Amino acid sequence: MNTTMIPTRRLTSLLEKFPRKRVLVLGDLMLDHFIRGSVRRISPEAPVPVVKVCEETHMPGGAGNVCSNLCALGASVSLFSVVGDDAPGRQLLDDLGRRGIDVSGVVMDPTRVTTQKSRIVAEHQQVVRVDRETPSHLSAQTQSTLLRLLRSALQTAHALVISDYGKGIVTPAVVRKALQSAHHWRRPVIVDPKVEHFRSYRGVDCITPNTLEAWGGMRLIPTEGEEAIRSLGRRILKALRVRSVLITRGEKGMTLFEAGNPCRIHHIPTQAREVFDVTGAGDTVVSAMALALACGSRLQEAAVLANLAAGIVVGKLGTATASVPELRRSLGRSAR
Repeated sequence: MNTTMIPTRRLTSLLEKFPRKRVLVLGDLMLDHFIRGSVRRISPEAPVPVVKVCEETHMPGGAGNVCSNLCALGASVSLFSVVGDDAPGRQLLDDLGRRGIDVSGVVMDPTRVTTQKSRIVAEHQQVVRVDRETPSHLSAQTQSTLLRLLRSALQTAHALVISDYGKGIVTPAVVRKALQSAHHWRRPVIVDPKVEHFRSYRGVDCITPNTLEAWGGMRLIPTEGEEAIRSLGRRILKALRVRSVLITRGEKGMTLFEAGNPCRIHHIPTQAREVFDVTGAGDTVVSAMALALACGSRLQEAAVLANLAAGIVVGKLGTATASVPELRRSLGRSAR
């Protein structure tokens, strides 16, 4: 297993191309709703804390966070998803639009509710989470509309990200037809996977599971050791017939598997100096990987940039993004 070494000058030249690329995001859009407050007493009605609300915020989650990451990296972003005809759906579209994200590919379906996760946080501790969602698959009409919009947009795009959170948008049929269109226009497809749908991603350019998702997707019991990871990556390449697999491994960095005979394996050590919060790091990885491939990078180059971006976001509190200037500074430090 080799540690990938790529000239800084080459990686910097790829960063300079980021703002000229258009990336499409297909996946489950959700509204992350946070209610923050303090607790001073227990309710007399039941043994539960009474939260005095101090702050209430909303932000795009799921595929919306992938879009935010791509925007932070300078890309032109178009989102393809489904929301309900409700207040959370309209709020999401307004918020994404203000961020400069093209939401003309988001279909409003009155038979569904917009996926919303409401978290009540007291004294920096999550007390409870309330979910609203319609997890069933899309209707034939909604699916047809979504895919028609996506097919049209792929003609002028440079890459497609599939962000699967298991909320009913990313089905085997949707993935299959999206891949057909992407392959027709020779656009790279990068997937942030859901364990339950692992076998649906056959033929994509890159799949980016974390270690637990990789074991779970293959229905295998997790095993320690580098040889076990090497065997796992090869199994995924063979089973899914994908061009590459990027397994994110937390403090151990990432391991990239490229299809070939034999397959090529590259280990990329972690770049994080100090980890504060891993929330959303997977969204950052798939975003940076897709944008680099959209710029014509090699797989190893894209993985190195994705690793740098992940190292930046885990060093921040809360759901965060990385920017091109931050990546340049990180490249400068790693070159010294």
